Amino acid sequence: MRDFVDGTAYNNEQGNRARKLFAAVVLAALDDAIADDKKYGNGPEQIARWARSRDGREVLTCAGIDPNERVVEGLMEFVGRGVRTSVALSREESERRNAAQAEAA
Repeated sequence: MRDFVDGTAYNNEQGNRARKLFAAVVLAALDDAIADDKKYGNGPEQIARWARSRDGREVLTCAGIDPNERVVEGLMEFVGRGVRTSVALSREESERRNAAQAEAA
């Protein structure tokens, strides 16, 4: 029984690592689309094309994200804002966003 539990825990940990790896691929695709948007002005279209492609849907699924149209629209909106993922995920950006929402309310 103990070997089964250890094996299950190991497999679960491997699955979590794989999801994190694919999530990093999604973040890189977002950063690439943001760079395209700044350079060519077609970032939201690029990320939408990627997310709707077979490879994009596969990567999103492996990252634990359901590749539906609502997700594609959210990715397009994120790219349209032009904030790189490293900045958007930082604590300072989160605090700034919360302060702006508090002022607006």
